[in-house]
Amino acid sequence: MIRVADEGGLRTVTIDRPEKANSLTGDMLEALVEAVAGFDGGALVLTGAGKVFSAGADLDEAKAGLATSPLWERLSHAVAESDALTVAALNGTLAGGAFGMALACDLRIAVPGAKFFYPVMKLGYLPQPSDPARLAALVGRGRARMILLAAQKIEADEAVAWGLVDRLVEPEALTGEAAALCAAAMAAEPKVRAGIKAMCRGMTVPGVTAAAGDLPS
Repeated sequence: MIRVADEGGLRTVTIDRPEKANSLTGDMLEALVEAVAGFDGGALVLTGAGKVFSAGADLDEAKAGLATSPLWERLSHAVAESDALTVAALNGTLAGGAFGMALACDLRIAVPGAKFFYPVMKLGYLPQPSDPARLAALVGRGRARMILLAAQKIEADEAVAWGLVDRLVEPEALTGEAAALCAAAMAAEPKVRAGIKAMCRGMTVPGVTAAAGDLPS
């Protein structure tokens, strides 16, 4: 139910359970962690099969404990710490625990019909620990509260305006656009790519420094 395809330094990881709205089981989360953490190429794309990116946790497994499993944090951490450019190519709605991996990506593109909601308040669960801060970093604290506390469902246009999504792409062009966004990262030297990613995270990497003229005064 997790498909992995490698081509020229680009890894595409597809959630392939469309008959269940790509809801995630524990085994699927394990496979996602392995696919992300075990990749050392230039760019990685996370996407889904069908018309929904992911509805979050499989309901039966959520009730059995998956909703509070550390696997969600392991996955988002693996995405956030990857030296590859990470792109969430959201082929449809993003919901619940699936937010974590998308929020941890460097870029998020989505189809115009996608919707975004994180209904933990209604379901009686807390969000995954790192999700609120990552969400607030993208959309601001007030809008993060709209999603998490007010349980609002956000349409695609609003998601772009808020900064949750970087670009809207028609469904037939989604794969091509994701690959195009990855081209520069795949062509870059690994040390340079890792250095830029670290700088974007507010960190430094041993052996990688900015040129003096590039430093802010």
